[in-house]
Amino acid sequence: MEKLLIGSATCAYIRFQVMSLAMYRFCVLFFLSLLFSCSKAESPTPTPPETPREPVSAVDLSGLPEIEQSGAQYFTASGFPQDVLTQLKNSGVNTIRLRLWVNPANEHSGLQEVKTFSHRIKNAGLKTWITLHYSDTWADPGKQQKPAKWAGIPFGALVDSVKTYTGMVMTELQPDIVQIGNEINAGLLFPEGNISSNYTQFRSLMTAGIEAVRQTAPNTEIMIHFAGLSNSHWFFTQVKGLDYDLMGISYYPVWHGKDLSEVKTVLNNISQAQQKDIILAETAYPFTLQWADWTNNIVGQEDQLILPQYTASPDGQKKFIQKINTIMTDELSRGLGFCYWGGELIAWKGDQATEASPWENQALFDFNHKALPVLDAFKVD
Repeated sequence: MEKLLIGSATCAYIRFQVMSLAMYRFCVLFFLSLLFSCSKAESPTPTPPETPREPVSAVDLSGLPEIEQSGAQYFTASGFPQDVLTQLKNSGVNTIRLRLWVNPANEHSGLQEVKTFSHRIKNAGLKTWITLHYSDTWADPGKQQKPAKWAGIPFGALVDSVKTYTGMVMTELQPDIVQIGNEINAGLLFPEGNISSNYTQFRSLMTAGIEAVRQTAPNTEIMIHFAGLSNSHWFFTQVKGLDYDLMGISYYPVWHGKDLSEVKTVLNNISQAQQKDIILAETAYPFTLQWADWTNNIVGQEDQLILPQYTASPDGQKKFIQKINTIMTDELSRGLGFCYWGGELIAWKGDQATEASPWENQALFDFNHKALPVLDAFKVD
């Protein structure tokens, strides 16, 4: 009986020790899990750095479909025929800008032509940038004429028309960038959209276009576009609060001054003030002061040039664009690149034409339609 009692006591003691060991292990594991949880809470996973945005290296080729339709060809610098998009892409261009008119007098710059060309651009591996003029013809700081089919309608119907039209275009084209208006220094869709005389209506029209883009093309970046340097700060203050992504500026020495340091200062100041990325949406420079047809050229005199740094020569044109590229991609804290306007505008109607290209001496191709050295200035890091 005594042996039995001793055995029972021994078993009880052993069970107690086993239970104590199990409890000890449980406490240790519980403490370690608590410690691990605390250390996780105190050391969150670091957020990966943002991928830098690729700068925009663009050319406006709005006239190319019409020029190609005439049978004109473009060549490499050595004289071999080559598709313009291929040449530009090989030179470092990554985006093509196209204007869009609502109901043009012919098919050029209308929706069907732009849609067809947009598909070709995308298939070439390039991005698209659409400029909505909200007009049947050119819109610029002094001319913002409503499309004929919108003339005379009540303001509410005009707002609806802008929203419906913009949504339709975005659904069809899905561009990478879209401008709500072109060079809208004084507004758009005059007189209702004039900033000075109808500011509230101007903002209503802009909002209608912007909302249509957000609803139908959420991946498209929206640009608001101003021409020149003077009054640019005032203008972008007027559009403050609108839902847009990019600031666009036109700069041509012939109209906007010859001081490139001023270009840098103004663009830096306005982009910092609005905390928006900025693109030089239009610029160009001549490779000669001569002409290849009988249409008066816009730039044809030495006093229109930035001398002595940038002569009207292939080298001067290249150096000008190299400097623009450097300013817009390296020297501005929010610079996002540039676009060359009229690169395709050779004298395609022949040397006797009196109504053809006023821009052939500022194209990216010479009078024999060969690629110029300026194409080497389009590469961006």
